[in-house]
Amino acid sequence: MIIDNTFSKELLADPILENYRRQVLGTAFSYVEPVKPSHPQLVHVSSEMIENIGLSNEEVKNKEFLDWVSGNDIYPNTKPYAMNYGGHQFGNWAGQLGDGRAINLFEAYHKNKRWMLQLKGAGPTPYSRQGDGLAVLRSSIREYLCSEAMYHLGVPTTRALSLVLTGDQVKRDMMYDGHAAYEPGAIVCRVAPTFIRFGNFEIFAARQDVKNLKALADYTIKYFYPELGTPSKAVYLNFFKEVTNRTLEMIIHWQRVGFVHGVMNTDNMSILGLTIDYGPYGWLEGFDFGWTPNTTDAEHKRYRYGNQPNVGLWNLLQLANALYPLIEDSKALEDILNGYRDTYEKKFLEMMSSKIGISESLPTDKLLIQTLEDNLMLTETDMTIFFRNLSQFQKNHPEDGWAIIKEAFYEDVNNEETIKKWNHWFHDYATRLQKESKSDSDRAKQMNQINPKYVLRNYMAQLAIDDAETGNYSLLEELFNLLKQPYEEQPEKEKWFAKRPDWARHKIGCSMLSCSS
Repeated sequence: MIIDNTFSKELLADPILENYRRQVLGTAFSYVEPVKPSHPQLVHVSSEMIENIGLSNEEVKNKEFLDWVSGNDIYPNTKPYAMNYGGHQFGNWAGQLGDGRAINLFEAYHKNKRWMLQLKGAGPTPYSRQGDGLAVLRSSIREYLCSEAMYHLGVPTTRALSLVLTGDQVKRDMMYDGHAAYEPGAIVCRVAPTFIRFGNFEIFAARQDVKNLKALADYTIKYFYPELGTPSKAVYLNFFKEVTNRTLEMIIHWQRVGFVHGVMNTDNMSILGLTIDYGPYGWLEGFDFGWTPNTTDAEHKRYRYGNQPNVGLWNLLQLANALYPLIEDSKALEDILNGYRDTYEKKFLEMMSSKIGISESLPTDKLLIQTLEDNLMLTETDMTIFFRNLSQFQKNHPEDGWAIIKEAFYEDVNNEETIKKWNHWFHDYATRLQKESKSDSDRAKQMNQINPKYVLRNYMAQLAIDDAETGNYSLLEELFNLLKQPYEEQPEKEKWFAKRPDWARHKIGCSMLSCSS
């Protein structure tokens, strides 16, 4: 494993080395050391990520590995640090935020790829505000499983290297209702090319610190967008356009698999268009544009499933405002933002068409998909099961459509009007498929590579958490392996291809989540 720390070498460091909460001005990061855990225990490790960063399986078995992924010791010749950034939270400027419970260890360079390794839950930093900088096993399992599951779904995401129990108890008010309790402490080692966020740029712009803003933009382009060339106003504009494109691509993938981030604040938006910060996220059970898993957002539902594309655009507007001092061309920035909306409509239609096996675009496809979405809302319909089973539809037998998809309904449907609407859609769908050149079997194969059979349903993660809190990690391992092949049939794992059980409908952790971790 080759260590190549570029961020901390090329950007300004906080000259104050004491670790206390404060406003950090004029610098990109602050040096800080993790808190030593009392009794660290390696719970799980991703062999795939071990290989990606250039470690061997033998090295993972050594105590030295456990020491640095737990924060018990610092990797030789490195200096951990926390990043300085701001952000808009639920639409309001929140000022300085920063890595309040994340500590960046070092950058590993292996096979022409750069990986930043970061500990989440390793103790306080100057950016922790009123927090303790720690994390609990509950939230750490959710992040560890989901980031790897998202990668194998084909969704741009940060990754996870390891999950460690600290041996310490951490006090958390899980639902912010005054009922705080102690939970097992844990640390996830997160991995990404960089953890730079929209908020890293926003904090400098808000403080009118153009020098550091430019330095950060130049650094980001140099290492992560080198194809854009030497920084200039035109290159900064192209940089913004590329970030816009990547952000849009990420959100299209979210909509495709039914993922709801839950807290799309600008400090949770990756400059690389990666899904980052797995907090109160959730997966659609019933198809519902208005659903959000985040109890903090329950009233206004700003970050609901159907609004994620709009929030992505709003967040990009904030990034455009932050980059404006480097570009000084409002019209050009506005054109890119306007292009996002038009491109989203086009990409969303293409994505939804692919989910129902249509690859040759026709003007009538938009209405067919809109009618499908309306039907999916007639009664609670499991998104994952519906689209996966739809691949069994045969264009010469629309009368079989109802039998194919009825397993996806959460209740028995006896309403004649509902059944009539579905049968009408199946007829229109079959007519449309007659205009496609693919056979039924070829279309099914294509659809099954787009519509996953297995996703990390909220209750599945909670079951793994419940077991892990008793010291049993077998379900964690089972789900980790299951979700490596989300598009494969895996008949021996069929029990996970099922609707949310009734007991999970209103259970905390399954349907209600908070930012508490």
